[in-house]
Amino acid sequence: MQGDYYNSTGGIRVMQRTIFSEEHQLFRASARRFFEDEVAPHREKFETQGYVDRSIWERAGELGFLCTVAPPELGGAGCDRKFSAVILEEAAYAGQTGPAFWLHSDMATPYILHYGTGAQKTNWIPQLASGKKIMAIAMSEPGGGSNLAAIRTRADQDGDDYIINGSKIFISNGYLADLVLVVAKTDLNAGAKGISLFLVESDTPGFNKGKLLKKLGMKAQDTAELFFEDMRVPKESLLGEVGKGFAYLMTELAWERILIAIQAIAVIEKAIADTYQYASERDVFGMPLSQYQNTQFKLADYAMAAKAARVFVDDCIQRSVDGTLDAVTAAMAKAWVTELEGKVLDGCVQLHGGYGFIWDYPITRAFADARSQRIVGGTNEIMRQIIAKSMPKVIEDYGL
Repeated sequence: MQGDYYNSTGGIRVMQRTIFSEEHQLFRASARRFFEDEVAPHREKFETQGYVDRSIWERAGELGFLCTVAPPELGGAGCDRKFSAVILEEAAYAGQTGPAFWLHSDMATPYILHYGTGAQKTNWIPQLASGKKIMAIAMSEPGGGSNLAAIRTRADQDGDDYIINGSKIFISNGYLADLVLVVAKTDLNAGAKGISLFLVESDTPGFNKGKLLKKLGMKAQDTAELFFEDMRVPKESLLGEVGKGFAYLMTELAWERILIAIQAIAVIEKAIADTYQYASERDVFGMPLSQYQNTQFKLADYAMAAKAARVFVDDCIQRSVDGTLDAVTAAMAKAWVTELEGKVLDGCVQLHGGYGFIWDYPITRAFADARSQRIVGGTNEIMRQIIAKSMPKVIEDYGL
C-alpha cells in the first residue's frame, strides 16, 4: 500500500487518513502481519482445495480479528466499524480473498447482535468471535437473483417447530459453515412481509451441503449450494419477529455494500502500486515502461480516480460509524467503486502485457477476484434502480 509515513509499529507503512486513530493503525499493523505471514504463504493450497483451513479462522479469533464490533462480554472487542474496515483493507492489500472474515463478522453476526434473543447471543457470539464456529448467510436462490422478495424457500410452522424446504446458491462460507442464517418465506402470500430469518446449525437433519462451486476468481473462498429437505427447527431458531426478515435485511445491506466498496478501493490502490513497480522495472525497447507517456497518463488517470474513490469510501465509513449512512449513498459507493475497480484492473493487466495473463502474478488474480464485486451485494444494475428511484431526494440534497 502506498502511504505517507512510517509509524512506530515495526516500520509498517500506513496511509494518513483522517478517519483513523493511532489505535486503528496499530491494529492495522497486526492485521497486516497476520495476512502476510500466516495466510498468504498458504494461498496456493487454499485455492486448490477451495476453502481456507479452520486453523486460520481460529488463529484470527485468537488475535481478535473476528466479530470486533461485538461487546467484550460476548467475546468481541466492542470496537467501531473502522476496525472492520482495517481488516478488510489489509486482506485486500495482501491479495487474500479466501478468508471471508468480513461476511462472518460484519454481515452475518450483526443480525444476531441486533435482533437475537439473549440466549441466541450468549450461545453463538462467543463461539463466532473465537473462530470455533463459522457463519454464513443463505439468501440467494437458483431462480431468485437479486430479488429477495421472490425467494421460494419456505418455513411452515408445525406446532412448536418450523419445517424448512428449499435451496440456496452462491453461499460464501457455505461449505465450512456451522451456523447459517436462513432466509425463508413464512407466509407465501405476503410478499416481502412474509419473509423471516432462522438460525440453523449445519448438522440439523435435512440440511445438506452441495459440492464446492468452481469460480472464475476468489478460488480460496468457499462457496457452496445448500439444500433443505423437511428440515425441522425449533421455534427458538427464529431470529427476531415473524415476517420482519426483509426489513432486517434491508437495514443491514447498506453496510454490506460499503464493505464491498472498501475492498474494491483497497484492491485498486494495490493494483496501481504493483503496476507502477512493474512498469518501473520492465524495459521495453531500451527504456522502462514507466517512462512512456501512455503508461504515465494511464497510471495518472487511475491515481486521480482512486483518490476520489478513497475520499468517498472513507466518508461512507465515517457515516456508517456515525449512524448517518443512507441506502442510496451506499448503493452509489458500491456501484461506482466496483466499476472503477474493473476499469483500473483491466488497464493494469494491459500494462503488464503477457505477464498480466499469468496466474502467478498478483494483478492476474486480483483481476479475476474483482469481477464478482459488480454482482454480489445486489448487482450494479439493482444499485442504479435504487438510485434512480431516489433522484428527487438526491437532487434535493444538492441544495440548489
